[in-house]
Amino acid sequence: MPHRDIVIRTTSEADWQAVRALRLEMLRDYPLAYAETLATALDVDEEGWRLRGARGTTPRQTSIVAIDGDRWIGQMGGYIPDATSGPLLVGVYVAADHRGEAAGVSRMLLDAVEDWARGFGDTLRLEVHEDNPRAIRFYEKLGFTHTGRSREYELAPGGLELEMIKPLR
Repeated sequence: MPHRDIVIRTTSEADWQAVRALRLEMLRDYPLAYAETLATALDVDEEGWRLRGARGTTPRQTSIVAIDGDRWIGQMGGYIPDATSGPLLVGVYVAADHRGEAAGVSRMLLDAVEDWARGFGDTLRLEVHEDNPRAIRFYEKLGFTHTGRSREYELAPGGLELEMIKPLR
């Protein structure tokens, strides 16, 4: 399954229906990873989804997707939360049948986010739930390291969001 004809690109407002479908898939797959509940996402109206789609075209944030044929198979986003913290990686997802080193989808998405992030700082930061060991291993494999900082996860079941960073070279 490596690379085939997978397209990596930013989203636009016109993509709102596909953005919605992928987000709902993400929340059904591993709800602990996205700081949003499925119920909340299901209540977002068309205007809200159009705004989310437009993140790929908005200054100081990005939304990048992987598309295999007509199927959206992955997403990563980034934004600048404030003037001091630099770029933050968010919304990381790849469909189960496209995960792993051999598929290369995660690497292609992260490369695109890193290219965007270099315009805003020399490190890329993320937060990952302490009870998401698969994601933690994935980020470590891609060069992220723990900073020792954490914060409370605001949704049930609670716990901690662990901060990790990666130098952008």
